[in-house]
Amino acid sequence: MKKVITYGTYDLFHEGHYNLLKRAKALGDYLIVGVTTEHFDLARGKVNVIDPIMTRIENVRKTGFADEIIVEDHEGQKIEDIQKYGVDIFTLGSDWIGAFDYLKPFCEVVYLDRTADISSTSLRNGRFRLVRVGIVGTGRIAPRFVSEIKYVSGAEVVAAYNPERQSAERFSKSYDIPCEVDDYHAFLDRVDAVYIASPNETHYEYAKKALLNGKHVLCEKPMAFTKRETEELYRLAEERDKVLLEGIRTAYTPGFQQMMNVARSGKIGEIVDVEACFTRLANENSRERVDFRYGGSYLEFGGYAMLPILKLLGSDYQDLRFRSILDETGVDIYTKVQLMYENGMATAKTGVGVKSEGQLVIAGTEGYILAESPWWMTKHFSVRYEDPDKIESYEPNFQGDGFRYEISEFVSKINGTGKNDYLLTAEESVALAGITEEFMRIRAAQQEEN
Repeated sequence: MKKVITYGTYDLFHEGHYNLLKRAKALGDYLIVGVTTEHFDLARGKVNVIDPIMTRIENVRKTGFADEIIVEDHEGQKIEDIQKYGVDIFTLGSDWIGAFDYLKPFCEVVYLDRTADISSTSLRNGRFRLVRVGIVGTGRIAPRFVSEIKYVSGAEVVAAYNPERQSAERFSKSYDIPCEVDDYHAFLDRVDAVYIASPNETHYEYAKKALLNGKHVLCEKPMAFTKRETEELYRLAEERDKVLLEGIRTAYTPGFQQMMNVARSGKIGEIVDVEACFTRLANENSRERVDFRYGGSYLEFGGYAMLPILKLLGSDYQDLRFRSILDETGVDIYTKVQLMYENGMATAKTGVGVKSEGQLVIAGTEGYILAESPWWMTKHFSVRYEDPDKIESYEPNFQGDGFRYEISEFVSKINGTGKNDYLLTAEESVALAGITEEFMRIRAAQQEEN
């Protein structure tokens, strides 16, 4: 008897799960299916499991493919199970290629092809729709999105779009995802939602067309370069009852949320100053270093650095000033933003050709919060006081590179289960756009002077 084993969460059971189990069963004579517990899912980074484990087990049982169902609840169990049950073949979907090659000394490892274009109506009882996501842009961010969406229940990347044929074909071959190069509307017809990761100057038009065609939109920052355009996008989303989120990843991570809550709690007294720095020495041939119109440090990192400022001090500032260092091509390699409020002040620093200490400091009348680099991922922060020996440390949960929290919020809102409108509000996105608009005006004048 040839024994096969496979594992999964099987949340919101759909056609893709059914087909994988069917193919797994065909590999041998006896199929063992491991269903993960909620606790283990959380530990391994699955961020939004909805169905309880007994429901997920029952859905696997109903397929009739599983000869035996077991529960997976700890790291290292796969090797234990392979040895315990005398397994001949371990199998998972092709989106995990390479991840379980370490099991090859114990049994054969087989990666099964994914199910393309899973129907959005295939979820049982129609309680939730499986969100078919299309990616606009197939550059360096797109592969990370594909990798992270695996940890989010209820969503599947089914298509991509890029008018640059070579990049599109390379992406399609690498990830087995069909990529449209000629017709954006044909691409939109295949999806329920889009993730826009194209060059900065294309964000607004792609987002607008998607909303006009009734699609939900998750868009990388900056979503638009003007306050008017950003307001227009949110108005379109509201009129069509669609979700629109700006992809400032930090806003959706649990650690950043906790840090903002601690700051607002009064623990450090009245907040009077916020200083945020995000710099990275970018490759000199990268888009952010060569595109003097739509690249540069502020457009690359300004959204992150401005986020805690707007969260804690608001958008009702009295004075806004920019100071930038431009290179010979006009790219701002280092920009400092200073804001003055009635009872506070703030500074944001960004760099792509200048390196500085990347920390966030929130100063209050009774203490301060320090989040060291990379604070935008918020894996740890501390509250400090006048007494140098009094330090309160926080180490919030953080999985992957933070992308999955953003995707999870997007999918949850589409399915009506996401209520966290405070994570990044439309008003905050509009305020960011207004600041970006002013920055671009000032930088253009500085470029002209040089």
